[in-house]
Amino acid sequence: MKKSLIVLFVLILASGILFAQGAAEPAAAKDFHIGVVTGTVSQSEDDLRGAELMIAEYGAVANGGKIQHVTYPDNFMDEAETTISVIAGLADDPLMKAIIVNQAIPGTTEAFRRVKEKRPDILCIAGEAHEDPPVIQSAADLAVNNDFVARGYLIIKTAHDLGCDTFVHISFPRHMSYETMSRRVAIMRATCEELGMKFVLETAPDPTSDVGVAGAQQYILENVPSWVAKYGKNAAYFCTNDAHTDPLLKQLLAYGGYFIEADLPSPLMGYPGALGLDLSAQQGDSEAILKAVEAAVVAKGGAGRFGTWAFSYGIATTAGLTQHAINVVNGESELLKLSDIMKAYGKFTPGAEWNGSFYSDTSTGVRAKNHILIYQDTYIMGKGFMGTPSVTIPDKYFLIK
Repeated sequence: MKKSLIVLFVLILASGILFAQGAAEPAAAKDFHIGVVTGTVSQSEDDLRGAELMIAEYGAVANGGKIQHVTYPDNFMDEAETTISVIAGLADDPLMKAIIVNQAIPGTTEAFRRVKEKRPDILCIAGEAHEDPPVIQSAADLAVNNDFVARGYLIIKTAHDLGCDTFVHISFPRHMSYETMSRRVAIMRATCEELGMKFVLETAPDPTSDVGVAGAQQYILENVPSWVAKYGKNAAYFCTNDAHTDPLLKQLLAYGGYFIEADLPSPLMGYPGALGLDLSAQQGDSEAILKAVEAAVVAKGGAGRFGTWAFSYGIATTAGLTQHAINVVNGESELLKLSDIMKAYGKFTPGAEWNGSFYSDTSTGVRAKNHILIYQDTYIMGKGFMGTPSVTIPDKYFLIK
């Protein structure tokens, strides 16, 4: 009898321990941190605003929340080790479960490798990777870029549909060394040839060079009037750098020309500065921001000539990938499931139409398992959505490199 009681007591005790462990697991699962790395306001404001959006929802680590936000240097090309240290340093937090870098500038791959050496359990996610696809794919658990392949065709087609006869591409050697951007340029050029449009390459200073952001912007301000005189008012312009966008828009509104959408489209990308808009009253309300920007563009005579994405790509990518990481850590989503990623993006872009696919290598034809390309419908001020996600892109453009 005593032996039976002892056995029963042991069983009850064991059950109690298992129950306690089981009860503790959900609480432990909720106790985690997510690292978010962005540029500063001067280089990539929208990316940073996306981080602020997530802090507003989930709280900052310093205040007992989940989000640890840090920024990399503006001059990241000359401060590579600082950039790498900023990203890799997040792995020192024992509660860190995922690190999102947007934009994933050069050095992100090395930083992710260092993170994995310390903490292989941490999810490493690259938003808008600057490094070549095979490079970032080797270290990131997930990489997401704007669809530089599809958009290379769609931006030109949209310009053509609006009546443009020339397309002016503005960039600099560093950006043109990136596979993503050089491949897009090749597609843009080929599309112009097919549609009978003139394609022009213009070079502007790199904002990360000695001239800095101010010098690069001054160059755009000074040169746009002569470009418009040279290429005509039916030319569409595109620049690969965020810092160039504000002065480009300002001068095109004053002198003429078209702007289909930014490299990383957003109603906040360049428009507030170019138009002198104070959008503090609309802060956090994407629909109100678009409405205010559109009204100002139309008032300046830009209806039908200036476009964007209705929702900021920078904000959506920072916030969407952070939300996706949280969903994955909570066991509510699969890391590499396209529909789960779109679900996270959709939370911050209600009603917007997206399209996307896994990246395919042009040389091998192999489709990457951890690299996704996405794009949102183009919105032309005073005209509306252009329906780009439903446009069929000829297969041959996916083979251009």
